[in-house]
Amino acid sequence: MANSITLRVITPDTVALDTTVDSVVLPGIDGKLGVLSGHATMVTALDIGELRYNSGGSEASMFVAGGFAEIRDNTLRVVTEAGEDALTIDETRAKHAQERAQQRIDEGDEEIDLVRAKAAMRRAAARITISSLRGHR
Repeated sequence: MANSITLRVITPDTVALDTTVDSVVLPGIDGKLGVLSGHATMVTALDIGELRYNSGGSEASMFVAGGFAEIRDNTLRVVTEAGEDALTIDETRAKHAQERAQQRIDEGDEEIDLVRAKAAMRRAAARITISSLRGHR
């Protein structure tokens, strides 16, 4: 595909995605970022959220847990702590994680790390949102 880019989503455990796509929308820390073939070389920080990609008219998405992205020579590398295809997200598990994080925040225990609990809450909420969108696109 002449106007395509290679998309690789890399986590500490695996390469979660390695495919050729037409376009990508990333959750940048300052808002959504679109990437097409021929994009300028760039490195950017990512937020927790949905990474959406289009290939041959079909769209798919996945959850990314922040990290950074590098685009160079029509290859987009996303390095993230976690990357999950929207179709494989366990929504029930994400809801339980969200409830646990909320309980830790509400308890206000000095032993908990409030920043980590809030980050866990954001990751769970993003997974739930992305999972609920999978049948609506």
